[in-house]
Amino acid sequence: MGWRDNAAILEEFNKQAYFMETNYDEVSGYELYQFVFPNNEYSGEMNTDFSKPNAIYLYKDHGSSRLKRRIMLKDTWEEDFINYVEGNEMALCSGLAYVGKENKLERATKCNALIFDIDGVMLNNLQNIIGRFSHKNTPRSIPYPQFLALSGTGVHLYYVFDQPIDLYPHIKTQLKALKYDLTRRFWDYGGTSTIKNIQYQSISQNFRMVGSINSKYGNPILAYRISEEKTSLEHLNQFVLDEKNKVDITRKFAPSRVTLEEAKKRYPEWYERVIIRGEEVEKKWSVKRDVYDWWRTKKIHEAVGGHRYYFMMCQAIYAVKCDIPRDEFERDLRESFEFLKQIEHHNELTEDDFRSALEMYDKTYYRYSIDTISKISAIPIERNRRNYRSQKEHVKIMSAIRDVIYPNGEWRNKNGRPKDSGTKRELVVNYIKENPNATVTEIAKALNVSRTTVYKYRNMV
Repeated sequence: MGWRDNAAILEEFNKQAYFMETNYDEVSGYELYQFVFPNNEYSGEMNTDFSKPNAIYLYKDHGSSRLKRRIMLKDTWEEDFINYVEGNEMALCSGLAYVGKENKLERATKCNALIFDIDGVMLNNLQNIIGRFSHKNTPRSIPYPQFLALSGTGVHLYYVFDQPIDLYPHIKTQLKALKYDLTRRFWDYGGTSTIKNIQYQSISQNFRMVGSINSKYGNPILAYRISEEKTSLEHLNQFVLDEKNKVDITRKFAPSRVTLEEAKKRYPEWYERVIIRGEEVEKKWSVKRDVYDWWRTKKIHEAVGGHRYYFMMCQAIYAVKCDIPRDEFERDLRESFEFLKQIEHHNELTEDDFRSALEMYDKTYYRYSIDTISKISAIPIERNRRNYRSQKEHVKIMSAIRDVIYPNGEWRNKNGRPKDSGTKRELVVNYIKENPNATVTEIAKALNVSRTTVYKYRNMV
């Protein structure tokens, strides 16, 4: 890459800044966030009916090592920008708007912008990125963003929506798929980045704010206007690599089989509790702590530069999944942090990264799937393992256990279910009691019943 020290990084940054200044208008952070969040409340109209979400940003106060949260209000923003963001060595903001005072994904109700990070960008990569901007989906093209920000060793692309997107649960899932898909398109090793491993971020990822200072290298975060027109969701959908990753805001809400607008009218209490307040609707299933220990002691040796923070983030997710006490997790994370710091990369792992990862210890994140964890950490995870055995081996062992429990083959029920016998229910319930860690698929195969039957009776255990 050619980046041996901070002096070389700053020299490269200045080259990129000169190139951007020559071709585009610079935009202040104050202007940029006004453009992204035009509907923030005024300080005198703060309400409690959850109807008006606002942007929330994090900043480091003078003399403090902890990040504080602050609501971005329309009439105080200019003064707040000067006091809390401009020149601050750590100020962060996402493209989402939240109800209340916490920037948790469960409280995000509007997506005003999707922000993409491409790391490992040299001047020629920057020129390639800009050269690929297009209004049409052509090979390797990139849709025009509204802003491009220079972060130090990479760029941030801001796609500001013409209409903020309502973040209902199924829409959050769709937007994540869209962002992952486009990230894969934007990140071209050798073309747009000098880094091979793609770095995926969630839709709620916080980015260094324009106008603040990158504390790692001392450079300011600079932004430039690329397009005057805001983007539409339909336009971004045109650039996806896989059709299934398009966002369809009209898609039916699967759990209820009705649209969210219909659900809002028919189930107002459910709507406010689940959609607005972000409260849980499903039980959290605890995972054996073996999985957590496996991640922090085994998979840490597969961590690579550029994904070290995401490894710690995933450790926090597994800590929540496995019900690891916070104090134990914090000690373990410190140990992981010290190990990860030794992995060479042009971006230094800092205490701010450590503290940010600590904040991921939150029940909001226990639903992260294996695929998501694998993507953001760049660590492959085999899905066909059960206690280090293949699925085939595991099913064979469970079938043997089944035959011990039912030596006469009662589980087969070849003649159908006798009247009032409840055989399938008893089979499923008893089997789960004997094999509490078995998956739905494994139970269905072992008992020769459908997955629907397993789902029907498993909650009785």
